[in-house]
Amino acid sequence: MTQRATTRPEKFNKPANWSNDPAPQPEPVPPPTDPLDPTRYGDWEKNGIAVDF
Repeated sequence: MTQRATTRPEKFNKPANWSNDPAPQPEPVPPPTDPLDPTRYGDWEKNGIAVDF
């Protein structure tokens, strides 16, 4: 098995846009307003025909 690199090469320069700040927390997703949300049941309608995929 190949060993995983655990350190950066000596000549590695960190890009200016990199930071050590933690990633921001995602915003909570609001609950759906439609009780029959098509993404919940997997049913979609196209040209009047229900498509289940």
